[in-house]
Amino acid sequence: MQTATQTIAIDKFVEGLRRLPEEAFTGISGVLEFLRSNPVDPSSLASFLTWDGQHYTRNLIDHTERYDLMAICWEVGQGSSIHNHKGQNCWMAVPVGRLMVQNFRVVNEDLASHFCNLEPADAVEMNAGNPVAVDPANPVHSVHNPRELGQRAVSLHVYSLPFDSCIVYSLEQHTCGEIKLHFNTEYGVPVKTG
Repeated sequence: MQTATQTIAIDKFVEGLRRLPEEAFTGISGVLEFLRSNPVDPSSLASFLTWDGQHYTRNLIDHTERYDLMAICWEVGQGSSIHNHKGQNCWMAVPVGRLMVQNFRVVNEDLASHFCNLEPADAVEMNAGNPVAVDPANPVHSVHNPRELGQRAVSLHVYSLPFDSCIVYSLEQHTCGEIKLHFNTEYGVPVKTG
């Protein structure tokens, strides 16, 4: 397990995030610097973490008008669909394990006909010492926990502004479409489905 040396508890992280000025959330450097300067102690996340052998879990930690903060739990080999963030900013840090972010360039996209054409771009490793921001100019990406690493991972995501849907893409089928997003837990409490 890779962790940064000087860490803070998640409640102190939330306090600091809430004190950031509004302009910190409009560009990418303000929140990214906050993540770099305030790595979270993994043990302080325990009450927010849930695991599912079939799919990564999304666990809401804090919600304001400016952002959602969530922990995503990744079993070995799990990954996200290729997706965007609907014009919102996103920052990610990994207090536990390592994750790979694969970025994509959208060559063309027509949501009305569900057609798209993507090209793989750069790939970036996220770990305790390397939080990242999604590039607002090229926000389409996927995240995965490589099977060869053989360990669970936990990522913290700050989304600004909060959103409840995104566009997902199929590289192979050249299709795209909007999906609704949900949380598995909110503030440590399982969300009832159905």
